[in-house]
Amino acid sequence: MLEQTGIPEASDINGVFPSDERLAKGPVAVIECFQRIPCNPCSTACRRGAIEAFDDINDLPKVNHEKCNGCSLCVSRCPGLAIMVVDMTYAEDKALLKLPYEFAPLPEEGSSVTALNRAGEAVGEALVVKVQNTPALDKTPLVSIAVAKDLARTVRNFRVTDDTSAESPGILRGDEAPSPMVCRCNDLDLDNIRDLMKKGFTSIDEIKRVSRLGMGPCQGRNCIPLVLGELSRFLGKPVSELDPGTYRPVVKSVSLGAVAEYDGEALTE
Repeated sequence: MLEQTGIPEASDINGVFPSDERLAKGPVAVIECFQRIPCNPCSTACRRGAIEAFDDINDLPKVNHEKCNGCSLCVSRCPGLAIMVVDMTYAEDKALLKLPYEFAPLPEEGSSVTALNRAGEAVGEALVVKVQNTPALDKTPLVSIAVAKDLARTVRNFRVTDDTSAESPGILRGDEAPSPMVCRCNDLDLDNIRDLMKKGFTSIDEIKRVSRLGMGPCQGRNCIPLVLGELSRFLGKPVSELDPGTYRPVVKSVSLGAVAEYDGEALTE
């Protein structure tokens, strides 16, 4: 289950994928955002109105695939790396996937990489067609890869090398760049998380207890998958073998104004 493993089910994916008819018309965005969190950069980035404006910042994105032209502006703006662009018209036997990629090193255009599914498992080979990286604009790099059409719904990431003896890739950052933010709710960056792991805190629950990771408004939906990836590299174990931590009932952000106006009556909702 998504709540326990962080990996969406096939039914989740099918629920957000465009129809075969729409896929046959050209590139289109696919947004794999399945849980309510306070986040809306995808909607504000879309210049065509294909991603509807949110009535509530916790709403799930609603995409009008007929309005979407696959421009990918929303892909680089999504802090959760939850969006990709799929182009089933790229070639007769190949689909083109435009993916956000925040690991170093970036692949070389024309190189072959290993295609991975949403569980991080190798499912085939892919060709790197294009790499877009604009660090001066503080945007997430986008990597376009060509995969067999029957893998278009399966592939969600890739690995630059199959050499397991090589150093695992890390989150992309320049030599002078500040440490990337991991938990925005509690102001924890990548260096904070790696320091805790070096001190012996090697599970989500342990890190949560000393840092409040995942205890902010998003309830860990953004940061915990990132930290699980870091733990996987640090411990040399696949994410599927790691404990995803203890999840508490979902809560919704409450404004200070609402707290100030509360009259002490029992809440009915």
